[in-house]
Amino acid sequence: MAGRFAPRTARAALPAQPAPPSSSPDGPPLTREWTPPGPLDLRLVLAPLRRGPADPTFRMVADGTFWRATRTPEGPGTLRVAARGDRVAAAAWGPGADWLLAGLPALLGAEDDPDAFVPRHRLLALTRHRRPGLRLLRTGLVMESLIPSILEQKVTTDEAYRAWRHLVRRFGTPAPGPTSDLGLHVMPDPRGWAMIPSWEWHKANVDAKRSSTILRAVRVARRLEEAATMNLPEAQARLELIPGIGPWTSTETLQRSNGAADAVTVGDLHLPGIVGHALADNRDADDEEMLTLLTPYEGQRHRATRLILLSGHTPARRAPRMTPGNITNL
Repeated sequence: MAGRFAPRTARAALPAQPAPPSSSPDGPPLTREWTPPGPLDLRLVLAPLRRGPADPTFRMVADGTFWRATRTPEGPGTLRVAARGDRVAAAAWGPGADWLLAGLPALLGAEDDPDAFVPRHRLLALTRHRRPGLRLLRTGLVMESLIPSILEQKVTTDEAYRAWRHLVRRFGTPAPGPTSDLGLHVMPDPRGWAMIPSWEWHKANVDAKRSSTILRAVRVARRLEEAATMNLPEAQARLELIPGIGPWTSTETLQRSNGAADAVTVGDLHLPGIVGHALADNRDADDEEMLTLLTPYEGQRHRATRLILLSGHTPARRAPRMTPGNITNL
């Protein structure tokens, strides 16, 4: 697989940034303030980055401040974001601090165009009116969304979240800055993922199919990161060259890394029924019907599904929850 990628030279997901700060990662942060071009709800915008209530890479504290620990092209970094009236105040620590602050507007949806969405259903019109601060984020980072998306393949969300927590805490590094009380960690770099022993994947309840997919992906991580600068079809094609990465995984990744407004998730267990129920009172809709119902929103189908999920208009559960698997005792 590596040979298929070798001829191309990797590009950074966002424009190259200045050299990282020379101060200690735990010293004074770099800071920035930014004024959004319109209403902005930090909770709605940043929510897709949170992988469960105890995600070691993401926290929201009681005062409404958001903390994010990640691995940038310049190295590990911690970003703190808070609303200050009509502005956003940010602080960053670590070698990736400059990169994170330079990408703050894109992260918070500055490249998104909510006005491009024209609601054709009353439910979506009402939800957009009630949620004016929704913007689609863009991280510019592929691997940080790809790996947890692979962990979420064909398992319960609780299983995937537990695996992510275990692996990041065990093999990641403490996040730079004043994060010890929060327990924030930066996920491993590609070599770190590649060096995880097989028995540790087993302890994390990650089967061989998912762990092998992650190992194949990290071997060509630099080429996969290039997908953050591509249009949606090319980016999906790049990710899906890796065996084990299909449309569901590539879409879930690119929604976050690329801010792809049209990246509608197919192959999901619940989404077609939710969309069918909301738009056609058909909770038994499949992927084909879901895509037909979303045809009026081509170019904005991901935003349409986000609004449907935020509307709360979802069908009542009528089947048992998926039974969690457990391979740790095998």
